[in-house]
Amino acid sequence: MITTRDIAERLGVSVSTVGRALSDDPRISEETKFRVRQAASEMGYVGNRAARMMRGASSNVVALVIPDIRNSFYSTIAHELSKNMEAEGFQLMLSETDDDRMVELRHLRELSATRVAGVIIVPTARPHSDTVKLLRTVPHLQLLRRHPSLGSQWFGVDDHEALRQATAHLVTQGHTRLAYMGGPTELPTGAERLRGFRSALREGGLPEDAGRTELGPPSSVDHGRQAMRRLLKGPDAPTALVLGSIQLTRGVLEELSEQRVKVPGELSVVGFGDEPGFSWWGPGLTTIGLPIQEMATGCALWLMRRLKTEPGNDGPYTSVSPGSLVLRGSTAPPGGRAPSRSH
Repeated sequence: MITTRDIAERLGVSVSTVGRALSDDPRISEETKFRVRQAASEMGYVGNRAARMMRGASSNVVALVIPDIRNSFYSTIAHELSKNMEAEGFQLMLSETDDDRMVELRHLRELSATRVAGVIIVPTARPHSDTVKLLRTVPHLQLLRRHPSLGSQWFGVDDHEALRQATAHLVTQGHTRLAYMGGPTELPTGAERLRGFRSALREGGLPEDAGRTELGPPSSVDHGRQAMRRLLKGPDAPTALVLGSIQLTRGVLEELSEQRVKVPGELSVVGFGDEPGFSWWGPGLTTIGLPIQEMATGCALWLMRRLKTEPGNDGPYTSVSPGSLVLRGSTAPPGGRAPSRSH
């Protein structure tokens, strides 16, 4: 592998001069920068993607590996993380996996080759064994989802309690035919959210068959629409629905608007996440709020501390943030109307 020392020896300059030239340091003349870059290119050093794209600053790059940037949770947390990282002199790089474990592995191989400083990852349901090996060589933590093979550093939400509270709210209002729509149980978040839904039914004295479930791709708006159409068919259609994904919530709201379903008169709805549009959709969407800023700050502080300490000092660490039930006008007793909102 060609190093800055090799370039320095060829040009008869110091290693620090080469490093500064590649980093576009203003203390280095344009003539010297040109000579260094030309030599680096000829010797193959600039063939390293990190050196070419990051101007030699790959050691200050932290990667955020997520399933889907269209999900407002991930785009918002990326923004918050970027601000936190920049304040500490680091740069955030984004990788999108579409919940495909082979895409996840390919991204991590590239990140490892560029000597990324650290990784914050929302893992796929079944990470590849090579992904596990790669992450063992890089400081990293898991966000939202937690897979045992990827270590014991995790920042997440109390998914069980968040869904339990949301469902209990509907049970308290008198609903006995409820439905839950969320991600598959092979995802740890999907399993915990479904468990919270069922816990509330059980605590409310309702039989297990009182709750219908529609599980599928959590990042698919179209799946939300299709699942909503299925739930609305037949005489046993639910009178209340709890959602476990932002994208599924968006799909459901689109379908309910298109079919002109009266909310909450015909169907009470509790969404997931709190996008700006949720507050003014219909009567205002009751939803599960997520502590995005708190989680982003916590992730950044933990990783910054880890990067500034000796390897081996990163013992198990878990941070569980509570969700919050944001009450608006989309829930009411069966066949009833929500209290009017002041304007």
